[in-house]
Amino acid sequence: MAREYARTDRVGQQIQKEIALILMREVKDPRLSMTTVSDVEVTRDLAYAKVFVTFLTNDDNEIKESITVLNEAAGFIRSLLAKQLRARIMPQLRFVYDKSMAEGVRMAALVDQAVASDKHLEDEGNLSNEVNNEENE
Repeated sequence: MAREYARTDRVGQQIQKEIALILMREVKDPRLSMTTVSDVEVTRDLAYAKVFVTFLTNDDNEIKESITVLNEAAGFIRSLLAKQLRARIMPQLRFVYDKSMAEGVRMAALVDQAVASDKHLEDEGNLSNEVNNEENE
């Protein structure tokens, strides 16, 4: 039997949408520019939510500072979230940096580099074959 769409998944998606809107409209801290909420994991009892975020910058110091700011503002964000969702239980929020986006970009760059290297080697091989063919004629 297929598993039904879990309540925690639905709640997590709704929290993700609402937090993204709250960060965009309500939180005015300049250290949080271009913050993206990539995922939310909610515990089964809906007591805790881990909010995964990414930033436009790749600087580790700025990322750590932004995570600290978000975790300090978690109470404010939670209160705004409670007004929007009107749920009986509002989870405690914990913000975590999502490394998967940066890792994906890094992996794509490595693939592009490998393809370019292979193409360069192939072009050199074709050039040497042409030179050998001309010498043989």
